[in-house]
Amino acid sequence: MILIDGKKLGQEILSEVKDAVVALNFQPIFCDVLVGDDSASRQYVRMKAKTAERVGIHFHNAAYPASITTEELIKEIKKLNEIENMCGIIVQLPLPELLDARRVLDSIDPKLDVDCLGAIRSDKFYNGDFSLGFPTALACMAILDSLNLNLKTKKITVVGQGSLVGKPVTKLLESRGLTVNIVTRKTENKEIIFKESDVVISGTGQGKLINGNMIKDGAILIDAGTSEAVSGSSGARRGIVGDVDLESVKGIAGFVSPVPGGVGPVTVAMLLRNVLTVAMDLKK
Repeated sequence: MILIDGKKLGQEILSEVKDAVVALNFQPIFCDVLVGDDSASRQYVRMKAKTAERVGIHFHNAAYPASITTEELIKEIKKLNEIENMCGIIVQLPLPELLDARRVLDSIDPKLDVDCLGAIRSDKFYNGDFSLGFPTALACMAILDSLNLNLKTKKITVVGQGSLVGKPVTKLLESRGLTVNIVTRKTENKEIIFKESDVVISGTGQGKLINGNMIKDGAILIDAGTSEAVSGSSGARRGIVGDVDLESVKGIAGFVSPVPGGVGPVTVAMLLRNVLTVAMDLKK
């Protein structure tokens, strides 16, 4: 079993982004809106800020208290939309429960919606406009492409149809003329589908859902799921695990993208590549 090095692939993509940013006649700006003081969310925003700055994209800090109302947050995002050279705005999820996430996400200018979570940008994507795409789905495709496979000869299965991974990655695969099997909780004969699959892409967030007994020899597993591991009766957090039970697929799977260190770093790279795409359009 070969572990796919997402950090290495992410760095290769970021290097290309950096070179292209240097060639621009202005510095693009990126903003990850943070609401509240959730420690994990703060950590994710900080990591994206550092990565953006490293490739020459200026990070605009926009942090608001959990007490902010939906209307107030929308007003703030509309101000961000108007900042000169702004080339990408995302909202760090999850938002506090009292906020209307749909209205907040839809307040991002669709031209700056580099997460594709607003209704207008999402609709464009599903209507075949892939100029901007869902970063995690793009990351799954970039990892597959890095393996230099002839996907037309492979049986591909996508586990789950969530809005961040399953549904958009299915659309990207089908746009290449590939046939995709979709497995959800309601799917019958899951066992047969898994056993026949050459490629499995999973982003359900159900820890260790996929084990060695379920897959065929040499299967390629792209794990885009993350969930918190807890230990025994104490319920203590033990970090992040993926949808794939790594230990049980050893010696069976051909390639596996591990969690962490697989899809995650590539997702950040694809997000910033989306920011670059917006910047290139702004330059025209």
